[in-house]
Amino acid sequence: MENAKDVESCDEGVHSPANGEVDKDDSGNDHDDVDRALDDENRKGRRDEDGEIDLKGMPMSKLQDIKKAMEILNLNVMHDGPAKTPEEAMLKHYQFWNTQPVPRIDEKLSTNDVNEPIESDKTADEIREQPYSLPGDFAWDTLDINDPAILKELYQLLNENYVEDDDNMFRFDYAPEFLKWALQPPGWTKDWHCGVRVVKSHKLVGFISAVPATIRIYNHVQRMAEVNFLCVHKKLRSKRVAPVLIREITRRVNRQGIFQAVYTAGVVLPKPIGTCRYWHRSLNPRKLIDVRFSHLSRNMTMQRTLKLYKLPEKPKTPGFRQFRKSDTTQAHALLANYLTKFDLAPVFSEDEFRHWFLPRLDIVDSYVVEAEGEDGAKVLTDFVSFYSLPSTVMHHAVHKVLRAAYAFYSVATSVPLVELMRDALVVTKNNGYDVFNALDLMDNKEFLEKLKFGIGDGNLQYYLYNWRCSDMPPNKIGLVLQ
Repeated sequence: MENAKDVESCDEGVHSPANGEVDKDDSGNDHDDVDRALDDENRKGRRDEDGEIDLKGMPMSKLQDIKKAMEILNLNVMHDGPAKTPEEAMLKHYQFWNTQPVPRIDEKLSTNDVNEPIESDKTADEIREQPYSLPGDFAWDTLDINDPAILKELYQLLNENYVEDDDNMFRFDYAPEFLKWALQPPGWTKDWHCGVRVVKSHKLVGFISAVPATIRIYNHVQRMAEVNFLCVHKKLRSKRVAPVLIREITRRVNRQGIFQAVYTAGVVLPKPIGTCRYWHRSLNPRKLIDVRFSHLSRNMTMQRTLKLYKLPEKPKTPGFRQFRKSDTTQAHALLANYLTKFDLAPVFSEDEFRHWFLPRLDIVDSYVVEAEGEDGAKVLTDFVSFYSLPSTVMHHAVHKVLRAAYAFYSVATSVPLVELMRDALVVTKNNGYDVFNALDLMDNKEFLEKLKFGIGDGNLQYYLYNWRCSDMPPNKIGLVLQ
């Protein structure tokens, strides 16, 4: 998916790596005024034989009025959609985010001396006890995703209303078991699975979630919430439900004594601490071209393309095998040591490591390189992992699903990273995946071009809630959210 994590958003924005759009800001009145002005001029202007407006003889003042009206219209159209670049973001008024403890979009943070909360922690008495009010037709519902029927409802809400690419050709398909993996790490709490239902029909129409995490920002370790899966039903995005969802999950997290959060989005909101880019590696080029995920390059035939992306039949690194539960202590230490080189990184406990990396069919897979130490004991020297996130292929007669693997965390010490990742490509190809996606964070730039990844057109912005620190480049970001 060229915009694999891009989201539609507006003034309010989203708290997740991948979200549906939220409600737009209130700029409709200007559009109405412009429409009326243009209608008046159309009636006054004469049309030539081809039906075009004849402006000859029209007073200069009228021409200036039309020009001004068009400029207003263009400005509002530009501001109405989500900002995809910092330049676009500077022109927007963030009605909701300007009320939140986040840096302003134009705030300059160039010194590493600033690494601190924006607001102080609240006492229990300062935190609202009751949920925020929803529009009258809606009610809160804390979702028990251990109930298969409720999990299926959540799956259907996300499958039908969550992220699509800009051309509406692909939509993320979060499998029910993937959702349980993402939403139930060690320390998870049911209260942070926050749903909105229609009162009369009891239909699930909104959702937001959080899970606990320990995150290091530069040299400071902070207990946080990872906020994810903000989704509002497409037909209800004018009801301003999304801002209430964000306030409510903030309240629930605060009630547990946590006052910071980390989240990602494909749009620019106040204010990213870093921006990464998606890259894509074809594993099944014929299918990717058929569903228009990618296209034949100039002067390339299908046969030449298939040859270009051909991979070895099996991994080449000696000792390369699937990660096992008994490997946890060594693999955990290997990754923990590696992550110390980055400025934004998780601090996993061994329980968390087992949860996130122990292989689960069609959800997450991990591999290690095992060697023999000096004393004859088995030593793990390398680690590579990826998770599975397919997309529904929309409007295609043959292909219904695009199987995508996403680079998770990798550590290479005995072989170059490019060789370790080539082995990962081989196993994903052999397991039936169509494409392998990776962000240009951590040390990933070492292998992206060498392994024939193509740069995508989707950026992923990283955000911290209630935290102020200096920006960081992609190669200093060591955090991957699902």
